[in-house]
Amino acid sequence: MHAKGRMDVPDGLNEEYYQISPDILRSFNKFRPPLNIFMFNEKVGRVAPYYQVGGRLTKEQIETLAQMVKEGIIFVSRTDHPVYVKHIAYQLDLVLIDRNLKESEIADIFVEALTMRIGEFYDQPVAAVMEKLWSDLMVLTEYLWNDPFRIKALARRLHTEHTLARHSVNSGILALAMFIRMKSDSFSKNEITRNHFNRLTAGFFLHDLGMTKIPAFIREKPKPLTTDERAKIDKHPLLGYEMLSKLDLKYKEIEACVIEHHERVTGKGYPQKKSGRDISQLGRIIGAVDSYCAMITKRPYAEAVSPVEAATAISRDQGYDPEVTKNIQAWVLTLKK
Repeated sequence: MHAKGRMDVPDGLNEEYYQISPDILRSFNKFRPPLNIFMFNEKVGRVAPYYQVGGRLTKEQIETLAQMVKEGIIFVSRTDHPVYVKHIAYQLDLVLIDRNLKESEIADIFVEALTMRIGEFYDQPVAAVMEKLWSDLMVLTEYLWNDPFRIKALARRLHTEHTLARHSVNSGILALAMFIRMKSDSFSKNEITRNHFNRLTAGFFLHDLGMTKIPAFIREKPKPLTTDERAKIDKHPLLGYEMLSKLDLKYKEIEACVIEHHERVTGKGYPQKKSGRDISQLGRIIGAVDSYCAMITKRPYAEAVSPVEAATAISRDQGYDPEVTKNIQAWVLTLKK
């Protein structure tokens, strides 16, 4: 046993199990934890069951469990990873505490949590629900701040089936990945401020905010839209922009993503018919990414295309910033490795 009371456990144990910390234990239901729990038996050098889902811990077992967690001998199985993901998704800041999670596992948790939170917010786009989403987005920026390239693991986990929430998560993650690729020198020189990074992250994820004001039957219509329905869809950047004041989100980075994601460098976009460098870099990034992410998911009105096909299509379209599309193409090539 270590001097501070923590017991030595085999180095390879964490390949099969998560070691539970006191913070993680406190996040569980006290009497009925959501996962099977195992304890490390030092005498035989292996783990043994302590609690099985469906059972109920006694007060004595709860006290014993808390002590064993402090000693570092309580684990949950990595085979229960999907359950663990769903559990931590509701308390996302735990990913910053749990030192036993692998980067790929943390990426799973972020995608699950952010999809859930954005779905809740889009169902009820009011300030109180936005606060919860903002809190989780700030956990993401905290996670990325010291190592922005952690975004790569998230970008490998984009959704393949379309919903408004899934599309927003896909676009937010990939736009962040492209921004980080394009600004890698700025990150290394500490030229990106924390507030700027926080706000542009929120802007990327919330770019389609105005679509919450469009009836679902129009958004998800499997047949071609009527002229009137198309006109309603085309208003969503302005509708989203108008919502920002009520949500206390009037930051230039968020405004740019919401109002500019359908502008095109050729001047043939909407709603303001901006062109070239009159469109902010954030607007040009999220504009290309928004289209790419729409193409790679199965939608009610269109089948998904492959990442290569989608990247090729936007690179051939002169409406998108070629610097952005070049980076999307380069990123797609990494998916094959």
